[in-house]
Order: sequence, then structure tokens, then C-alpha cells
Amino acid sequence: MHGEAPLITNTSLFSLLAEGHTARVTVVTPNRRLAAALARDFDGERAAAGCRTWEAPDILPLAAFIQRLYEDALYSELAAAMPQLLLPVQQQALWEKVIAATQSGRELLSLAPAASLAADAWELAHAWRLATRPGDAPANDEAKAFADWSRRYERETQRARYTDGPRLAPLLEPHLGHRALRKARTLVVYGFDIVTPQAQRFFAVLGEAGTAVVRCGPAGRASRNCRVAFPSARHELQAAARWARARLESAAACGRMPRIGIVVPDLGRSRKAVQRILANVMAPGRALERGTGRPVPFNLSLGEPLAEHPLVAAALAALDLSAGEVDFASASRLLRSPFLAGAEAEMAQRARLDAGLRKKAGPKTDLARLRRAIAQLTAADQPYRAAACPVLSRRLAELAASGAGLAGSRRASEWSKAVSGLLDRLGFPGERSLDSVEYQALKAWQEVVSSFASLDLVAGEMRFAEARARLARVAASQVFQPEAPDVPIQVLGVLESAGLVFDHLWVTGLTDEAWPMPARANPLLPIALQRAAGVPEAAPETSLALDRVLTAGWLAAAEEVVFSHPLHEGDRDLAQSTLIRDVPAIAFEQLDLPRYPELRTVLRQAVSEEQLEDMRGPAMAAAHAQPVHSAGGTSVFRDQAVCPFRAFAIHRLGAEGIESPPIGLDASERGTLVHGLLACVWQELKSHARLQALAERDVEGLLANAADTALERVRRSRPGAIANRFAELERKRLIALGRAWLELEKTRPPFEVARIEEKHSVCFGGLAVNARLDRMDRLHAADGSAVHAILDYKTGRVNIGDWLGPRPDEPQIPLYAVGSGETVAASVFARVKAGEMEFKGLAREAGLIPRVQPLQARGSTAAPGSDPWEDLLSHWREELHTLGREFVAGVARVEPKRGSETCKCCELKALCRINERSRVALEDFAAEDPAVEEGDQ
Repeated sequence: MHGEAPLITNTSLFSLLAEGHTARVTVVTPNRRLAAALARDFDGERAAAGCRTWEAPDILPLAAFIQRLYEDALYSELAAAMPQLLLPVQQQALWEKVIAATQSGRELLSLAPAASLAADAWELAHAWRLATRPGDAPANDEAKAFADWSRRYERETQRARYTDGPRLAPLLEPHLGHRALRKARTLVVYGFDIVTPQAQRFFAVLGEAGTAVVRCGPAGRASRNCRVAFPSARHELQAAARWARARLESAAACGRMPRIGIVVPDLGRSRKAVQRILANVMAPGRALERGTGRPVPFNLSLGEPLAEHPLVAAALAALDLSAGEVDFASASRLLRSPFLAGAEAEMAQRARLDAGLRKKAGPKTDLARLRRAIAQLTAADQPYRAAACPVLSRRLAELAASGAGLAGSRRASEWSKAVSGLLDRLGFPGERSLDSVEYQALKAWQEVVSSFASLDLVAGEMRFAEARARLARVAASQVFQPEAPDVPIQVLGVLESAGLVFDHLWVTGLTDEAWPMPARANPLLPIALQRAAGVPEAAPETSLALDRVLTAGWLAAAEEVVFSHPLHEGDRDLAQSTLIRDVPAIAFEQLDLPRYPELRTVLRQAVSEEQLEDMRGPAMAAAHAQPVHSAGGTSVFRDQAVCPFRAFAIHRLGAEGIESPPIGLDASERGTLVHGLLACVWQELKSHARLQALAERDVEGLLANAADTALERVRRSRPGAIANRFAELERKRLIALGRAWLELEKTRPPFEVARIEEKHSVCFGGLAVNARLDRMDRLHAADGSAVHAILDYKTGRVNIGDWLGPRPDEPQIPLYAVGSGETVAASVFARVKAGEMEFKGLAREAGLIPRVQPLQARGSTAAPGSDPWEDLLSHWREELHTLGREFVAGVARVEPKRGSETCKCCELKALCRINERSRVALEDFAAEDPAVEEGDQ
């Protein structure tokens, strides 16, 4: 067709289109983007010619033109000859059904991806007329499987009188001369780099039916072109964004609206990074504006899967929750979604509720467990009672009632109605007004549900789980690209850019690995057959030829063309593509681009700064010099020691980190189990003598009962954390740990257990807290006097140094030692860990606890005649008084004791903004040193 059809210029094309309907001209393009661009160019030409009104030109993609002819035939006397056209969702379902009925299909792990690949192969085979080629090409197992699938698919469609998009053109060819079909007098084939054999045949038959078929393409233009290299892809994209903004502002100053293109070969993979960088350069202050803000001057051609849009994701999450078990993360996002009834009114309560649920939930949940957890968490006597969400609770109850009717199998149309009903129960899509993009997403979702109902044609009855999975796949397969006003900057992938013209064009990522693109033959069709037919992607030489055509097209697509590539990716060196080596290279500085403020700079400039160094909060008022009580327990002293701001934020402001439900038990819960086990054991034993006297079978029974009690406590705290086989394994682990620990306890001198997990109040520096002591033993010193030992169970790392020095990291033991009111002669970590059972601590004298040496033996530098143990207790008392006084006085310095090591596991960095301090310092340094690259901060 290319060699036979006459070639006309763009000027001639616009002249024909200007004649309006009398000329009967139709223009077909390879895709919708090129059709829209050509229509805009024509509109611009008409406006420039001084026209006030003109007829809209008939410009559309080839596939849409063929479908329009099919619809003409369908509503004419040709209808009897027209089989029913399957929708894409119906084609996918039919391929899945056909493949599932074959032996090769039953061996697949997943039908849906195989069906999608088969549909692609079916379309390719018809476009290149592979099915009509004589002879049998060598075929691998995949090609043989596809040959079987396609025969079955064809038989099924012929039996039911269905057709599909790939077979529409051959179906219409015998009828192209019929008067019912709205044929153009002239058909302009515009911007096709490749015309498939099927399209060539269609155009030829159309010509025989009396339509003049001509060719046209974008007018090439002489360009100023150059090539630039950058250290990384990030630097490259930042430069392209600055370049685009500079060209836009330069044209706007002259009263023009330029057309600027940025081509990103891997746009699908880097879409979010590209969008973030462009927004940061083009409109860094937009995030500060109320509402959706002003529109940005750029548009990305590649949309996102519809299923990933928050509104649609919320709908799918609701369906998942109504049907069974889901990840807690999914349920959490749904609870906080703005697309449910009551979301605006209960926004703060739902956020608080979510924070509480994270402490109780497991990694998985279902609707019943979620409702039960919400009820328990917000009961009148619970800390989260203020997070009660009556609207949410009522809607979840309605969802549960509706979910009870989801059993059994139904047709797709029935499930479509049920899905709409379930979402109505939740008040979807919420009470607030949707913005433009959300409204378009809602309409797209409704179309998905409607198209799903059409599966009655090809699919039988299915259960709700299958219906929901199919619905999710349909939503995931649809690319959601919201309509937006025309903008001057277009960000495109490689294929989307073909045939478009610009004033300025920048093509990024042209490394030798990315360009030319490697050959990518369809795996379900014999590769020899594809190469013989000339499929461009099937062979390196034809793929290279196509990429050469695209490269030449870029060079002629704009007055200014910039090619670029990164030099490095991580530690790997990258080279430029061989297809651009003849383009003259320049240094980036030669582009002479201005530097634009980034978001962080705009944020700092958006406020009138008044700096005030204030490291104190309000002092805690105490009536009549009475101690101030804090509910934080001993952790108040620990937090004040490691960082005063942390103590102020947590225990005065109520700040807390957002937890993620662990899989199984986390380290803290495992520690709680061990504490519970040993507490139960010693509440029964009470003394060393009783332990020694107990028979082995009685020890086993005692440990078993204690393990059951400890496990039940954790179950009540976090339902679902321990169940079934995991509970059995955890019980065995606890009994084994307890057995090993009691063997170590037997080696001790005689003792009695004086206190077990006993609460008592301690007061230092005017701060009173309730402390819970793991265990206190009564034993005898060398002189026969009764003394006490403090034991703190630990299942992880222990370090006695955490007690010593100023501001002790672990003040729990010191608090008990000096605040218990007893004569304490030993403070010990009881390390309960498999294979590493030990006592580790400090004592007044030897022999009190096995392997715990007296303080002098640890290299004490106490003055002669002093008592090192009493000196240590005095030091602890002074440090605790200091910490208590600081907290009561409101001391809140951002002063982590060990710098970044202390901050590593702290969840309050966003509140104290300690990282921003170092970042500001680096920015100030960068402002003084131009060698620091933009973005390196």
C-alpha cells in the first residue's frame, strides 16, 4: 500500500479538511493520541487563517474507523451477515474458558496471564496474516499449545456467531461496496510507520470499492539537535524538566503557547519518579495551595491501572472484606478511605481507631474479627473510647448482613448488581463532592461493573470469589488516563511519540541497553513464522530498522531536539546508543538553563520565619508541692534519659508511632510470654526449696499450665496472634525455655520469692510513677542478714553498661533498686534465651547470685573506705531525681543521647525534625558551593 497510494502534503490535507463534509474526507491514524494531535493542528490552522467557525474534521484511529463501519452494517440489511462483536472483557473470559479446557491449560499456574498473552498472539497472527501462510513452521511447546487454543477459540466463536477486533476488517471486506457503509470519498492514511498486511489488504479492497486511498504524514522540519550526557537518570530528568520550563517561559513571554515533548523510553516503570520531578520543577508551590491547586503545565501520556486509583482500590478492598480474609493493610486503608459514608465527619476518630487496631490486629483480618476488634477497642472503659465511629460501625454491620447472602453461584449480571448493592451499604463513594479526576474514576469503575455484567454471554455461573477476582482483573487491565485540558508539555513513551510534531523535543534514556530496543517476538507464535512475515519485533534486524525510523522521526519532529542519556546506574557504567552517536555532543552547561527553586525552598520562603530557641514545655503543676503523677510508668524515666524531647512528646503530648501488625508474634510479645510463664511458675513455687523438692513430672505439669496461662493472656490482648499449629509450637518452646531456666535457678543458693510482677509507686524529682517489678527475691548475705535481689527478665541483648554513667539508658532496675523500700544487695538481668541462659548484673558481695561478681571486682574506682555498692545506689538516686525534675519542669531538648544511633529506632523523627536540621545545614553549604549537584541534598 505504501508503494502504491499517492502521497499528499499536510497543506493539501488541511485544504481537503477545510472543505468540510462536502469533501467526504476521513483521516485514519495508528492511535488516538495522533488523531487528537492532528485535529488540534487543523484547529490551529483554521484559527490562524481567521476563521471563526469550521466543521470538525473526521479524524480517528484505524480501529475505530473499522468498528464504525461494522456498526453501520449492524444497523442495515447486512445485519444478518454480522456476527456479534465481543467486548475485550468477553474475549478475555472466552480465552480463559478455552484454555482451561485443555491439558496444557490445566498445567498453568494462572489462566489470566496466559489468556492475555493468547489474545495478543491472536491479534498479531491476524494483523500479519500468519494463519494464512502455507507450510508448517517449526514450533515449540508454547506455539503448539497456542495452536490448540486458537483452534478451539475459533470453533467456539464460529459456533456462537461471535467475532472480535482482530477479525473485523476481513469480515467487512466483502461488504465495503455496500451503500449502507459510510465510506469516505478520500481516505487519508496518516502517520503510519508500519502498515500490516491485514491493513494493506483492507485499504486495497476499500480502494476497489471506490474510495481514494492516499498517504500523508507529519511534515519534517530542519532541527537544531544535540546530545547531552548526565551522571544519572535522576539528573537527566531534572535537566529535562528545567529545560522544558525554560522553553515554556520563554515562549509565554512572547505570547505563544509552545508544544514541548519529553520522551521517556521506560515511562511505565519510572512514571511516578518522572511526575514527582516535573512537579517539583514546574510547580513547586502547588502543594501549598488549598484544594487541588492550579493545573500543572504537563501531562503524562501513560495512565495508571484503574485498579490502583484510590477510589477504585477502596471499592475492591470493600468487596474483599465482605467476602473473607484480607491483609490488615488493605482493611486499614479502607477504614481511612474518604470514599465511605461518614469519612469526613469521622476522619480524626477513624485515624485514631486505625492506630489502636494496629496494636491488636494480626497481619490478616476479616469483617467479623474487624468489627469485634472495633467494638472491644472503643468500649466505654477502654483507652480508645474517644475513637468510636458510629457511622462506620453501622455501615460495617450492614455490609456484614449483606455479605451473608454471597453464598452460591450466580451469573455475572447478578453479581454486578450485588457488587453495587454491597458498595451502597458502605455509602460509596462517600459524602464529599468528588473532584474531576475522582469523578472520572467513578465513571470508569461503573463502566467496568457494567462490562462485567456482559460476561453472561460467554461465562457460566461463578462464585463470588471468582466474580470479584475477574472484576479486579478487568479494573487492573484498564489504563486510567483522566481527561485534562490541553497543556504545553507532553511526556510520552516511545510509541506514543511517533508521528507527533513539537516546537521543542527532548528524548531521554538513550543508552545502548535501552535503544535500540531488543527484539521481542511473541512467545506463542513460531518465531520463524513471525520473521518470515516481517513482524518488526521478531528479529534484531527488523527491530533495529524500526528504531532507526523512529530516531529519524524524532530528529525531524521539532525545531529543537535534545537527545540525552545517563552515564551511570548505581555502580554500573552506561554507554550512549549507537543510533545517536552522529548527533553533535555538547556539555549540559551549554544549554544555559536557569535554576529554579525546589519545593523545600518554596516552603521555607512561604512563611515569615521568626526563630525562637525554646527547649522547654510548660512545667507540670503540682498542688501543694505534691508529686506529679504520670501514667507512663518507668518508661518516662527511660525516655527522658535517652532524649528529653521523646519523653515530652510521648508522655505529655500523647504522641505515638504507627505500628504495623507483625506476622505471628513480635519480640515484645515473645518477651511477654516468657514473663507470664515465669510469673505463673514462681507464684506456685515461691521458693528455691520448693523447686528442689519438686519431681520432674510435676515440673513439666507446672510448666504446661503456666504456658497455657501465658498464651491465653496474649490471645486476649491480640486475638488471632496465636492459633492452631503455631500455638502448639509456641507452647512447646515456652515449656523448653522454662525447663532450661529452672535448671539454672536450681544452681542458686537458697532464696524465697518476695514479689512477683507487683505494682508499687516510686517518686523521684517530684515525679511519681507506677512501676511493675518482674521479681524480687529474698536471700541471705554472708553475714546472715536478709537482703533482696532485683531480677528483670530479658529475652534479648543485655548490657550492664545501660545502668551505669549519667542518664542511664535502662533506668528500670535502678528505679526498683532505690525505690523498693527494701535492702537491695543485687540487681540482675535474668536472661532467658535458648542456649544462653544466664544471670548478669551487679551485687554488693559475691555468692548472692551465680556468676554475678561484687562491684569491687568490676574495677570500681571508689575512694578508699567507701562502699561501692552504696555509692552506686546513691548515684542512681541522683540521676533519677535529675530525670524526674527535668520532666516535671518541661525540659524537652532534642538531644538524643547517642546521636543517630538513638534515633535509629525512634518513631518521632517527623515530630522533632532532627533530620531537617542536618538537611538545612547541607542546603546552606550547597548554596555556597556550586559543586554540589541539585538533588544531592
